[in-house]
Amino acid sequence: MPEVTRVPTYEYECGDCQHRFERRQSFDAEPVAMCPECGGKARRVIHSIPVIFKGSGFYITDSRQSRNPGGERASETKEEGKKEP
Repeated sequence: MPEVTRVPTYEYECGDCQHRFERRQSFDAEPVAMCPECGGKARRVIHSIPVIFKGSGFYITDSRQSRNPGGERASETKEEGKKEP
């Protein structure tokens, strides 16, 4: 069985006629420089990738301090039994 070589698909856009086209190329291949429709200068279109945050610590509710029933933060509560001079 022959080995399957996977190569990425790149999207290009012509600067003159705005024609968009795709090419499957290896990572070390030179980018396409010419539009197949009009012969104008083509450039590679870069897309942003989606980012998915999984796990704890990514939501605002994960980093909030807990509040006691009196409305004060747990770190701000007065210690009971302590007398002030």
